[in-house]
Amino acid sequence: MQFFGFESQQKVIGSYVVVIGLGGVGSHAACMLLRSGVGRLLLVDFDQVSLSSLNRHAVATREDVGTPKALCLKKHFSSIFPECNVEAKVQLFDASSAEEILSGNPDFVLDCIDNIDTKVALLAACVQRGLKVLSAMGAGARADPTRIRVADLRESTNDPLSRAVRHRLRKDYGIEGGIPVVFSLEKPKAKLLPFKGPNGVEDNPSDYQLVPGFRVRIIPVLGTIPAIFGQIMASYVVTQLAEVRVKTEPVVNLDIDHYRMLHQRLIEHEESLYGSALQVQVDVEDVMYIVKELWHGRSARDKFTKDIGRGMWRAINELILVRWDQAKEASVTNLILLRFKEADEHESTTLEEIKRKEPEYYARVTCVLKQAEQDLGSEI
Repeated sequence: MQFFGFESQQKVIGSYVVVIGLGGVGSHAACMLLRSGVGRLLLVDFDQVSLSSLNRHAVATREDVGTPKALCLKKHFSSIFPECNVEAKVQLFDASSAEEILSGNPDFVLDCIDNIDTKVALLAACVQRGLKVLSAMGAGARADPTRIRVADLRESTNDPLSRAVRHRLRKDYGIEGGIPVVFSLEKPKAKLLPFKGPNGVEDNPSDYQLVPGFRVRIIPVLGTIPAIFGQIMASYVVTQLAEVRVKTEPVVNLDIDHYRMLHQRLIEHEESLYGSALQVQVDVEDVMYIVKELWHGRSARDKFTKDIGRGMWRAINELILVRWDQAKEASVTNLILLRFKEADEHESTTLEEIKRKEPEYYARVTCVLKQAEQDLGSEI
């Protein structure tokens, strides 16, 4: 009350917030919403507290291991701020539960889910219902708290989860942006680890799924980062509820004009070759990922190293993004970077001919595009 003043704090007290996903990010977000005085909370998660999650959960103890996360939070919350109306649902968000979970006209919905299918479904449902939603992107495998930002989904970079969510929302629901997200500018420092079963041998993760479609994941997590994500989410929501204007720091990329140029070149090339750019399924940020992360600023025909520097832009007028497989749309998993002459040669031949005449080149490109497909499916 001292920070916001009486009238603004009353708005916080009279608000209703839904938090979906109660792991490292969601538990901290919910906890600070409670401590900030939000009057009504709905906590939703189908999962249980595990021993491995104690390094990042806001309130769980050893005694809570095996307890549903939603019930664990509700129990602890009753001793922190008993005046808050806390409802807990041990439930998975999906199309069948959307109406029940999102009913009641919540003032804000916090998406702290780490499964892509469920996350995309929730964000689409909120947009379709006109509900305010704030989404957490990838907090795993990061270590630098100074690089965490709040921005529109269209501006998030260096984040496989953002890229996958953006791609799915655009493709499946026609949603281009307009969703605020918390994300890190830091490139993930580690990837999913191999899953080993009780016998210590690498097993098929799907054999251990509690819910079909949810991968059993081992993601290296520094517990402080998801906690900071959750704290930022709570701060963003509370200031919005109190109608206190906070100007977030803009996401700046000094090279963005170069990527815009390549994106525009792709559109013009698609229009000249196919008569339309409707099958261009990438935006400028996707182009940034394709150029920097997949091709490292060099032609796909070069035996490139992974070093990329400003020197690459001296050759910007020689490079163009084209389809690898001309029968498929211009997507993240089907675009290669070539010089203009190489692009002409590529588009005058077939993949079968390339595979037969240049097996090493063919294998290298398919390997890179397979990595892009894995990144799009990443749940980091």
